[in-house]
Amino acid sequence: MEAQAPNPTRDSTSHEQLPDDLVRDMDRDDLSRLVREVNDDGRGVSFQKMSDRAEAARHSLSKGFFQRMATNAVPTAPTADRLRGIAAALQKPLSVVQRAAAVQYLDYQATELAGYDEDIRVIVAHLAGMEKGERRRWQAMMEADERAKREE
Repeated sequence: MEAQAPNPTRDSTSHEQLPDDLVRDMDRDDLSRLVREVNDDGRGVSFQKMSDRAEAARHSLSKGFFQRMATNAVPTAPTADRLRGIAAALQKPLSVVQRAAAVQYLDYQATELAGYDEDIRVIVAHLAGMEKGERRRWQAMMEADERAKREE
């Protein structure tokens, strides 16, 4: 089978706008970026060394897996077991790898409230899910309660 000759009237690079969700998905590569940073374009830890580290931690991840991960070519989220292997391979805390995977594959946005108890986190989560007008109403109620306490 012969390849078609280039067609000068048909540019292979489209100038049309990409849909926002496609651009967002292409830009979400937090886990892939972690792998690239550790590899540092070959000057850091090799993909083979990453595979060896994962294997030493009893997680079978191939050199090719890390190469694909570095180029954001792994289309599905790694399993929990694979995330543990990636953490071992990159020598990063599991929580860092989990968060990067959540951002890349689940469009997760970190909203942690470190230092607060569960009650506060639940309240904030409820407020975050409200419409702007409803949040303003709750804010006004809390501010009115604070003013009433100061006036007592």
